Amino acid sequence: MKNPERCVRAPNVSCGDCSLNSLCLPIALEAEEIERLDGIVERGKPLHKGDFVYTQDQAFASIFAVRSGSFKSYSMSDDGTELVTGFYFPGDVLGMDGIGRNRHASSAMALETSSICEIPFDNLGQLSLQIPSLQQHCFQLISHEIVEDRQLLALISKSNAEERIATFLMSISNRKARHRLSPTRFRLAMNRADMGNYLGLTVETVSRVLSKLQKSGVLSVDHKEIHINELEQLRAMSALDGQFLEGARA
Repeated sequence: MKNPERCVRAPNVSCGDCSLNSLCLPIALEAEEIERLDGIVERGKPLHKGDFVYTQDQAFASIFAVRSGSFKSYSMSDDGTELVTGFYFPGDVLGMDGIGRNRHASSAMALETSSICEIPFDNLGQLSLQIPSLQQHCFQLISHEIVEDRQLLALISKSNAEERIATFLMSISNRKARHRLSPTRFRLAMNRADMGNYLGLTVETVSRVLSKLQKSGVLSVDHKEIHINELEQLRAMSALDGQFLEGARA
């Protein structure tokens, strides 16, 4: 087994020591199994804002676990229209859109300085055959992606603008809490246009709703910094009681 290359953002941290391993890895993995997984993980240099992890139609070879920062995924239609398909934060796994046809269905781009762990899929598949809990975890991640896509369609088709934005913010809050970070103070690295694109709203509508939430005291908004003052009130406003997209992406 090769010696794992340490993360450049945290040179002494491997899979076994990473604070996010309970999110990326099956809880039941033994120390020896984590060491074997760590042996196939590739950690490169930090990505900067605008850098791509992969691009649409690129050959699929790996999945990626977000270690720090944030990313957006988007696809381009034949007429050149961009469709934002997801946002990813620490502990999330991206790139699974390429499993079905061996090519990525979207592009993934860093929204700020970020770092990832690259996991070659062929190596992961071979290791999964030897570690059943790892294989099951991979299936769960894929299933979660399918469920989220359906929930997004339901949200856009049935909810009004205020419900969509409240649910979006609650999904991020839920994940921050699960990651043991503040559920009421966080930074939205994406711009208003990307948020609106993802939620099926115009930039003007996104800004109007955020201003309304701020005036009502539910939120405090300072550029991209969000402070949720009334968490339960925001939860009550959300379309799915804050459960939408809790997990793999916001």
